[in-house]
Formats: sequence, structure tokens, C-alpha cells
Amino acid sequence: MLSLLSPAKDKEVAKAAIQAGADAVYIGAPAYGARQAAGNSMEDIAEVVRYAHVYGVKVLVTVNTLLHDNEYADAVDMIHKLYEIGVDALIIQDLHLLDFDLPPIALHASTQCDNRTPEHVTKLRDMGFRRVVLARELSIDEIRAIHKAVPDIELEAFVHGALCVSYSGRCYISEVLSGRSANRGACAQYCRMAYDLLDANMNEVVDERGVPIHQRHLLSLQDMDRSAYLQELIDAGVTTFKIEGRLKDADYVTNITAYYREKLDRCAERRKTALLKDERPIYDRSFIPNPEKTFHRGATDYFLHGRTRPMANWDTPKSTGEYIGEVLEARGNTLRVRLKEGVVLHNGDGLTIGAEGCNVNGVESNLVKINKELSVSRYTDIPLYRNFDVEFVKSLHSERRIPVDIVFRETEEGFELIYQPANGQCQRQCRFDYVKEPAKNEAKAMETIRTQLTKLGDTPFIAREVTIESKPYFIPISILNEWRRSVLNTEHRPDGL
Repeated sequence: MLSLLSPAKDKEVAKAAIQAGADAVYIGAPAYGARQAAGNSMEDIAEVVRYAHVYGVKVLVTVNTLLHDNEYADAVDMIHKLYEIGVDALIIQDLHLLDFDLPPIALHASTQCDNRTPEHVTKLRDMGFRRVVLARELSIDEIRAIHKAVPDIELEAFVHGALCVSYSGRCYISEVLSGRSANRGACAQYCRMAYDLLDANMNEVVDERGVPIHQRHLLSLQDMDRSAYLQELIDAGVTTFKIEGRLKDADYVTNITAYYREKLDRCAERRKTALLKDERPIYDRSFIPNPEKTFHRGATDYFLHGRTRPMANWDTPKSTGEYIGEVLEARGNTLRVRLKEGVVLHNGDGLTIGAEGCNVNGVESNLVKINKELSVSRYTDIPLYRNFDVEFVKSLHSERRIPVDIVFRETEEGFELIYQPANGQCQRQCRFDYVKEPAKNEAKAMETIRTQLTKLGDTPFIAREVTIESKPYFIPISILNEWRRSVLNTEHRPDGL
């Protein structure tokens, strides 16, 4: 089964990812995660677990830093608590954790374990790992070779998001220059800073235009986007498709998750590996997913098909957004622009012009007022990008519903009501003692039962089939509503997690 794995900075972003279509979310543990700024309390993780499991979504927790000797006991105690609250798997880097008494929780080897050869992946499988997160730098042929050699371990691959300039994210520049270890979750992001490029004589190197390479973002990679190659990855053996971004907000996660949900579903339909169409969640979205509409540095498939260019953006490490046209002339804080067909600017939109960012303060025909004067080196024929689309962000809403089959049947003492979710969760059912009273209007009585039991608007469910195995009885609407709420609030845990 193909699985889409989305990031969660916190519980609210986790819920947004689930509503947008994630099959699983990964979230930072209270401590020892590779993003110090993305830790979450045990209470919040427990809330995410309860919420996710209603939808049949798994919760993975990152405990993927390298630990000091005096931290193992605390980390192991935390892992036991995570298991007790129902977390489905851990993503770890420090292999010494396996020498301790861990609970029987699924273990996934972080990409920082340098998972790039069949031999290494075989060792991880033999150590008890259920899944490996592949190194981002692998080619499609290298991924295929790993799957062929070790077919009994799950392969997870990054498909979208920010890239670390170091191999497998094992970066040491932050530790060397500032004492902030990336492998301890405290990266200072030196790869996003500006540098001069000097030769052996300490002279600035010039680019192909003869311009000195001065204060350019030489280490800042573009973002990964492998959305065009999902089928290739599936054929190579990848089953889990991972979106990077545990510091990203709910808008970004909603948009990107929905984008990959649609693409993966189309791949699954072609291969007949997905659930039957009427068993899938149903999504009600008010937007068309577009990765260029939220944080976007440009796109690269990285090394998937060899060394392809461009991989970096030397001009800016910030979000450039979508190309929308050209600046024909810039005078003070007014731009004369030529926009692509169909593009409409709104007050508050964010623009990228060269390496500069600004906001729209007003639009009149092809004249755009911005909130500052530009300091660009040239003032005509400049590509224009929009990195914040006010109206698109306002439209970002996705709602997920689970198809459910409903059975209402008569018993000797009263009635039984069953709700069976189509996604394989345990059915919810209750029996109710009730003194039966034949209905005077049989057709109306049956319709009332059907109508009230399918009123699921405030729940995660949507009715698929309704079966009534009962004679027509008069049952007040208030009683039917009470029974429906009682069954749907029944505690349960999905199977297979």
C-alpha cells in the first residue's frame, strides 16, 4: 500500500495534514528530535494520536538526534511513554538506543543513518528496523538496487521540501563554526547565508558574465520536487513518500499534502494498488493544490536522474514563489508590469523581484504600488514572482470524511446500531433496550430512521450504505440522535496500527 507521510510542527499542523490527505504524520518528540524548535509535549502528541487514529492515520515520532551518554535513560523512558499513548513508530538515528530495553514499537531508520547501500540497509533490517528513510542523494537505479537486494524492508523516500547541502543531512559546519550541532537539532543554517567565492590567491572568482561572485548564496539548494517521478519511485520499490517540513506552517502542509495526495491516488489507480474508490476518504477542498503557491525556492529532482542543474539558487535562500510575469519599469515604489494571462494581483500579495521582496499596496491596470523602493541593479525586464498569494491562502481548506456503512437491526430487547468505517477501522456498535411501538405511518417511520442515522455532519464520517433490518417502529427523533451520538463516541483503536 502506498503511503503519504506529512510533517507536523505541532498538533494543529498535524490535524491540517490529516484533513488534507496524509496517511501518516511525523512529529517531534518532547526531546531528542532533529529540530529543537519543533518539540511537542506528551499531552499534545497523545491528542494527535487520538485524532489521527479516528481517520486510520499513523503517527510517527522523531527521536533522531545523536545522544550523550547521560541522556539514554531519559530517552528510553520517553520512548516507553510514547508507546503507551499509542504512537505507531519511532524515527531514530542513534543506533545505540537498540541496546536498551525498548517497547515493541516499530523502528524506522532516519535518513541521517546514511541509508544508501544494500549492505547497510540489510544490516539495519537485521537489527530490527521495519523501514529505512533513504538518503536524498540516491538515484532511481540505486533505490531499485536496494529494493531488489532487501525486498522485505519498507523504503521511504523524500519527495518534496527543503534540501540540506550535506550528504544525508549529516552536516558539521554549524557545529564547527558556532557550536550548534545539526545532529543535535540545533542547525544554524549556514547553507542559507551569503558568501564570497575566492581563488587560491584570495581574489574573487567571476561568473560567466564576468561579475565577481560576491555575497551570493552559494550553498543554498533549491527545494526538492519529485512530483513528476512518483511512478518511477513506485516502480523502484518506494512505498512511503515523505514531505519535508517540520518547521512549516499549516498553509504549506495543507497545500503540499493535498498536491501529493492527488498525484499518488492517480498512480495507485493505474496500478490498482489503492483502496477501491468508494473505500477511500472523501475530500472537500476549496482550492486547487499548487506547490508554487506556498513556500517555494524553485524545484530540483536532485540526484534522482544524475547530477542535474540547476540545484541551487545563488540569488536568495528565501521563497521565490510562482513566476507571474515581468517588471517592465520600476520607478520609486511603482512598477509597470506585464502579467501572465489569468494572473490577478491583490493588496497584500508578496512579490519577489530579483533578490528583493515587497508587498502589493495597490493595483491599477498594469501599475502596481509596492511598500518600498527597490534597490535592484536594473529596473526593466525583470522576472516577477509572487511568493504570497493572499486569496489562495484564504481558500486553503480541506475536509476529510470516512465512508461508513450503517446497519440498524431489531433485537428481542430493542435495537442494535452499527457503524462500519470503510477504511478498515473497528466497527462501532451498541445495543439499546427499547419498548417498541408500531408506527402509524410506516413509510415515514423508516425514512426518519434513515435520515437521523445518516446525519453525520459534525463527525469524521459520511454515510455510504444504510441497511435497516427492522419492522417500522415509531422512534422519536431525539432518541435516534442520542443512539447515533452514543455509537459514534464509542472508544476504539483502528486495526493494523
